[in-house]
Amino acid sequence: MFDKLSRYLDVPDIAVADARGRVVAAKDVRPLPEVTGTFTHTVDSGDRLDQLAFAYYRQPLQYWHICDANPEFLSPLDLLDGGPLATHRFPLSVRQGTPPWAALVRELSRTVGVDEVTVIDDVTAVSQPGGAVVEQVVRAVLVTHARASVDAQALSAVIRSTGFGVGIPVEQGRLGRPVVVPPQVS
Repeated sequence: MFDKLSRYLDVPDIAVADARGRVVAAKDVRPLPEVTGTFTHTVDSGDRLDQLAFAYYRQPLQYWHICDANPEFLSPLDLLDGGPLATHRFPLSVRQGTPPWAALVRELSRTVGVDEVTVIDDVTAVSQPGGAVVEQVVRAVLVTHARASVDAQALSAVIRSTGFGVGIPVEQGRLGRPVVVPPQVS
């Protein structure tokens, strides 16, 4: 029933009850294999798992080895930055006074398609010529959102409506980051 290259070929069958109470044969849970001797591939725009599998294994249907070696990604699409969610970092500026963080988080959280909002308000010490040290404040917000529901431009408008100045958003995706590519399994 399974192709000789299938990841389920050697998984044992088990008997389970279906929704009607009938006992049927099904495949057991397939444990993820231990990955040893790995190397990485830096994700590039336009990468596809089948093409990576062909490049590394000469078998496009062996893409699941790459997925197994990167279990932190819930979906194969997320592995190469093609998932339904995106995260953008928006640099912020505040004109005067205390930043209106509560209003920012409230308005972004109310926006359809926004999944998560993380405020970044870092203060670092920066050495100046002559030995002086000054504080540098970096303010930003990370917004994870559904690509199909809302885009970075619309999120920038929401942020501006709360009293912040907004710089150019940067997508915090997988491009330029490594994924594990395990050695070909015979």
